Amino acid sequence: MDETVRPLNMPSCANFATRRKLYSIAAMLMLVLVFAKTGEPRLLRDQAGRTVSVPDNPLRVVSLAPSITEIIFALGESGRLKGVTQHCDFPEAAKSLPKVGSYVHLDLERIVALKPDLCIAVRDGNPENVVTELEALGIPVYAVDPRNLDTAVDTVLEVGQLLDATTKAQRLAIEMRARIERVTERVAKTRLRPRVFFQIGDAPIVSAGNNTVISELIVAAGGQNLAEGPTSYPRFSMEQVLALQPEIVIITSMTKEVDLQQMCAEWRKYEGLPAVRDNRIFVVEADLFDRVTPRLIDGLETLAGIIHPELFR
Repeated sequence: MDETVRPLNMPSCANFATRRKLYSIAAMLMLVLVFAKTGEPRLLRDQAGRTVSVPDNPLRVVSLAPSITEIIFALGESGRLKGVTQHCDFPEAAKSLPKVGSYVHLDLERIVALKPDLCIAVRDGNPENVVTELEALGIPVYAVDPRNLDTAVDTVLEVGQLLDATTKAQRLAIEMRARIERVTERVAKTRLRPRVFFQIGDAPIVSAGNNTVISELIVAAGGQNLAEGPTSYPRFSMEQVLALQPEIVIITSMTKEVDLQQMCAEWRKYEGLPAVRDNRIFVVEADLFDRVTPRLIDGLETLAGIIHPELFR
């Protein structure tokens, strides 16, 4: 063999046995690389601080919360979904997938019957005992914990990593951050911070205080949250709300059966209220605010248009 084309570190007088050994080692290395690409588990730390052995390219995924289902669809990876919870209703295609109970009351037998190679859970909501039982059966459970705008973006990136969809996740994350920045840049142009009361329950009246994503969205959209305080979901009497003199009232409900228009009609009885006087009572879709998904940015933009219509026409 000519010296100029000799493989690195191979002696010029290598005999057949030596070459065969080297070829065998190379073949073994190739097999290892192929196996690592197609199925070697990865040890990842989830958002609950647990170390989870996750398949390299999971093909049978069960989502244990509506927010997870939305993120997987947003990444274009719905073909991996083999089961979802009862309240996974967005997008429309999610309604037809097999159900595994509610995210609080999961059906262990149904989950196991779907033979998932990965379940994705939410730290705040899914029962810990079900997660433990699934893992005891050899089914890995990766938990996420999205609580605000920043962690919504982080969760998109993590789910993308789990599903071998990193490029898609990065594109979606860039789009989400750009839309957030667009809102914050426009809001920064005004010092006006209208007083906002965000109603999420009717009997009693419930709003969103500190440490909630709704409060974060109100502030990011340029409003003053009248329910801010140490209680995450404080209750109010109508007399207390009237004393706050909200300039904007936003109504939503996590209960689908509530008549939101009737709730609006109740507010309009108080003609001296600034929000009533200026016709600034609005009904919004609950799912844009109580699910920490890419649609949370839709919620932010909706609030920004309500609070500062002069900036977001």
